[in-house]
Amino acid sequence: MPIPPVVDVERRPRSPARRWPRGAAAAVTLAVLATVGSAALLARGLGDGALVLRAAVLAGGGGGLLLWLAARQLDAETFGAANSVTLVRAALTVLLAALVGAAPASAPGWTLVGLGVAAVALDGVDGALARGRNEARAFGARFDMETDALLILVLAALVWQHGKAGPWILAAGLMRYLFVAASWALPWLGAALPASLRRQVVCVVQIVSLLGALAPVVAPPWSAALALAGLAALAWSFAVDVHWLARRARS
Repeated sequence: MPIPPVVDVERRPRSPARRWPRGAAAAVTLAVLATVGSAALLARGLGDGALVLRAAVLAGGGGGLLLWLAARQLDAETFGAANSVTLVRAALTVLLAALVGAAPASAPGWTLVGLGVAAVALDGVDGALARGRNEARAFGARFDMETDALLILVLAALVWQHGKAGPWILAAGLMRYLFVAASWALPWLGAALPASLRRQVVCVVQIVSLLGALAPVVAPPWSAALALAGLAALAWSFAVDVHWLARRARS
């Protein structure tokens, strides 16, 4: 979704001697190990040895990128409880991403739905923690948003892979990234958007519609119809934001 403005409270100078906030390395290391360990357990049941390798590459690469960004963008002394919760959501999303390469017959739909529901259930917890513990930072808001965007892309790919909808459902996951790419050519698309409950609700609706389509009890064409409804809601939300940005640019 387009990035809303975030108020970064209590910005404090980072110590030049420390590469990243206190606790960041430990949290990321635990997340990577937990992701790979969970992939190993799933691989035994699914008979997919390559699952562990995919999870290790994705988790290791993602963890390294997160530490690199935290060292440069997180204006806080510690990594924080809120970012740790978002990290758990990101780890679940990476585990789902590793399952994209598994054969549809070997990856039970309820396993995918369960992992997705766990990631969605934690959405909002990180925000509440950030506000309650005075940890609200632009880094945390962006981390949460990018985790949502990646989760939508991964779920859309799984819906297609499992034959629950056509390749058109990938538009749901690519829309956010296409919007960012378009803002490079059209700078007015990169302007800050006001906070919007509609944007948050549509994001949840999109994720829930994809999880519903993945559920084994929802077969085509009903799964495709459900996925299409979520995609339509997301496209409408983006259209509203683009219209607002265009009108603001003209004025």
